[in-house]
Amino acid sequence: MTYAIIRLGGKQYRVSEGERLVVDRLRLDESATFNPDVLFVGGGSDSATVTARVVEHKLGPKIRIGKYKKRTGYRRHTGHRSHLSEIEIESIGAARSRKAAAKPQEEPREEPQAVAEQAPAGLPEGYADMTVAQIHDDVKGWSPEQIEAALEYEQAHAKRKGALGALESAAAKEEES
Repeated sequence: MTYAIIRLGGKQYRVSEGERLVVDRLRLDESATFNPDVLFVGGGSDSATVTARVVEHKLGPKIRIGKYKKRTGYRRHTGHRSHLSEIEIESIGAARSRKAAAKPQEEPREEPQAVAEQAPAGLPEGYADMTVAQIHDDVKGWSPEQIEAALEYEQAHAKRKGALGALESAAAKEEES
């Protein structure tokens, strides 16, 4: 039998698949799925993943507290009800990976070389592989044609805000001078 020890709200719980627990209130909506911190997995599971679902939020039993001091007339009564969440353990370990394996695989993304072939003429060499920081540093040495080509490429393909800002400010400086 597969089991796991998880940590929720500063407390540790021993759980198994399909088990329901009442824990301190979680800041999740009802029917939300989450992965708690896993401290240990036992029973032959190969993966340290636990998936749980919030079943409902509820109040705990009312606890009444009375204070009394003899011969002084001092009496105080207070109480509270704890805010709790009921969770259900959906899967432990490999059961989660079986569900993930059943999903269709995504198509592979285009490689940067294929994108570079579609680049406009006059683009600086290796531009498609450059980071925003590299663009920001190198744009000072580019010609106005290269800046325009890079700006056109960013607007059509990557749309990186930092690169667009650096290219637009460099284009504005070129127009001023």
